[in-house]
Amino acid sequence: MRTTAAIIRGLVEFLILWVSSAFAIIALDAVLDGVRLNTVDIGLHQDSTLPAALALALVFGVLNTALWPVAMRAMSWVGPVLLFILAFALGGVIMVLALYLVPVAEVDHPATAVLMAAPLSLFGSLVGGAVAARSDTAYRLMQVRRQRFRLRHTPRPADETPGLLCIQIDGLGHGVLRRAIADGVTPTLAAMVRETHTLVEWHTDWSSQTGATQLGVLHGCNHNVPAFRWYEKETGHTAAFSNPRDNERREEERSAIEGLLANDGSSRGNLFTGGAADNVLVVSRMKGARLGGGAGYTSYFLDPASALRTVLGMIAEIMRELRQAWRQRHRDIRPRVPRGGVYPFVRAFTTVLATDMTTAAVVRDMIEGRSIIYVDLIGYDEVSHHSGISRPETLAVLSRVDETIRLLRAAAAQADRSYRLVVLSDHGQSQGATFTQRYGESLPQLVSRLCGTEVATVDERAASEGRLYAAASVNATPDPGIETETLPTSEPVVLGSGNLGLISFPDLPGRATREAIETAHPGLIDALRTHPGVGFLLVACADGTSVVLGAGGCVDVATGVVRGVDPLRDLGADALRKIRRTDTFDNVADIMVGGAYWPETDEIAAFEEQVGSHGGMGGPQSTPFLLYPHELPDPPQPVHGAESVHRILAGWRDAASPVDDAAAPVSGG
Repeated sequence: MRTTAAIIRGLVEFLILWVSSAFAIIALDAVLDGVRLNTVDIGLHQDSTLPAALALALVFGVLNTALWPVAMRAMSWVGPVLLFILAFALGGVIMVLALYLVPVAEVDHPATAVLMAAPLSLFGSLVGGAVAARSDTAYRLMQVRRQRFRLRHTPRPADETPGLLCIQIDGLGHGVLRRAIADGVTPTLAAMVRETHTLVEWHTDWSSQTGATQLGVLHGCNHNVPAFRWYEKETGHTAAFSNPRDNERREEERSAIEGLLANDGSSRGNLFTGGAADNVLVVSRMKGARLGGGAGYTSYFLDPASALRTVLGMIAEIMRELRQAWRQRHRDIRPRVPRGGVYPFVRAFTTVLATDMTTAAVVRDMIEGRSIIYVDLIGYDEVSHHSGISRPETLAVLSRVDETIRLLRAAAAQADRSYRLVVLSDHGQSQGATFTQRYGESLPQLVSRLCGTEVATVDERAASEGRLYAAASVNATPDPGIETETLPTSEPVVLGSGNLGLISFPDLPGRATREAIETAHPGLIDALRTHPGVGFLLVACADGTSVVLGAGGCVDVATGVVRGVDPLRDLGADALRKIRRTDTFDNVADIMVGGAYWPETDEIAAFEEQVGSHGGMGGPQSTPFLLYPHELPDPPQPVHGAESVHRILAGWRDAASPVDDAAAPVSGG
């Protein structure tokens, strides 16, 4: 019955698309000077271009259906951004072929065929969406029905155990989510909190950023991750989570630990695979020959309608960013950072292209009945960096993320397997004017001035910008001079990760002690600890201990004994625990710099040029959230660290109790 209905529905969609496309061709014939449809005598001395338009629309549609998937698979070796561009040229080639097979029109130049194919395909995609309904969710659910029809012979899970769908909203803090729920920004999440799910906060490690969290959550261990980027003294290499090869190394180091997604799982839009064999837009798989099949995004482009809907959304997002940036400057809203250059394209990639591709992959996963799915929606985090954590344009992006979750819940309701839906974030964000804006010099410039020498640093790009670079590159080879640069061995290396700074001295062997640093650079430590933009320093001592130094006091890391004013007093009860853990890392920097935090305004001063930032401690950056169905066992409170979240999700993944038919719509739909 379901297959018959799907066939009838597909036939109706085809007829509507065919006829409407023919009228679109007639309209293009009237608009474009280089296109002339042949006329046919239809009687009563009347000539019409409709028969030619119907013939061309039919052949173009058939060729699109037959050739587009083949061509997309053949071009799967390129990055998704380049593939996205090539898709437009492909439409023109198909139109030229259609005109050759049915010579019902005269075209002055092959380029005109491209101009004709692009709006025709776009019109077809819009009509396809209107056939389903007027909302984007309804359009996507139409794709669900099509996938169900295509996968009708795929074996279904034999047991009644529900799958687990984990949706990560990158960068959304617990407090910001609560306000968004109260203000009606996220109606889907609000309904889940009020009716079916439990909302709790959890506490990140000191390194409050996606790399540390996802490594801990997906692979069960984030030891030796001091920041988003760090300097490795032994090799002179600067590691970063935007580098595919570095991420691959992190996974290899944890190969003895079973990943969260190792058994019939899928990883979508993440930094790591989590042990999954099926990956889409996963940075650790965007390296060299693995980019095509390993990156897994090709299937999204097999549907030209989806690709063209996405490009329309990207163009709208770029225009939206340009308008919002101008308004922010015009109203002199502060703090703010420059939003030009490549950023509008980065925003379009993260909020539209990456979201569309990963969402389509998750929908297919649920239709196929995978056991566990983990997807990262990165748009909110990217816009927060440049606009602020709860400003109108940022909340508008969050509202669209909420709409995506509504779509995934609706898709889950149509899957044969029931799904428990867990929503979580990897960290929050804290806001404030940057270190450079406040003090007129960056952290590297400050260290350079205090040391009386040049310092080595890198171009500290946002994680999402690194993802965009990896996605656009054919071989995903990191840009020389960015995160993977082998730096000189005689100059201090200064890196920033939100309001966490890392200073290393390559000419001092091993982990440099406080005494060795004072000898090599007299006055540096005291000048840093008393700087108004620095909250505290972590340094090792010659006697084998470590100490946290603030402007008016210090803390012994091992004993917790405070002398003078406690520099950690405003950073939460778990601040010293986080520092103790990082202090055991093999690659901890010689000086770990904790940026200042002002509790009266809940602001920080990032060492990167970002309005909203994360990576260290202070404010909401350290308190993400976890939202889970009532039927799942409550995790022990409080939840500290990404490795604890891994254990919680693994327990829920392995929960054997089935979801009955009455409960299925509650947790999944």
